[in-house]
Amino acid sequence: MAELKDLQSSQDLERVWQRSTETPVLLFKHSTTCPISANAFKQYQTFLESSGSEMDAYMVKVIENRDISNQIAEQTGVKHESPQIFLIRNRKVLWHTSHSQITVDSIGNALENK
Repeated sequence: MAELKDLQSSQDLERVWQRSTETPVLLFKHSTTCPISANAFKQYQTFLESSGSEMDAYMVKVIENRDISNQIAEQTGVKHESPQIFLIRNRKVLWHTSHSQITVDSIGNALENK
């Protein structure tokens, strides 16, 4: 199972961008006070547990780390939403979605199709 890493600094985020030049990465933006985000986070965790993948998986808690969340929006050019998930490869967003569209199946399909 992939280890889920919690981003807490700009340096952590830069490591994600750098890592994406070597392998695809998943990045999840999570609001710890939102029930929709809680459901999406369960989908993300279930995907990571069931996929058998060793891919790099990351999370940003948007309330606790607003600056990192804002950096992601700025660097990707994708409007901030929460919850939100990105598939990143070679410093480019290959796929993203948000809210109830974050499911085990949608994540799996994104990885298969990219």
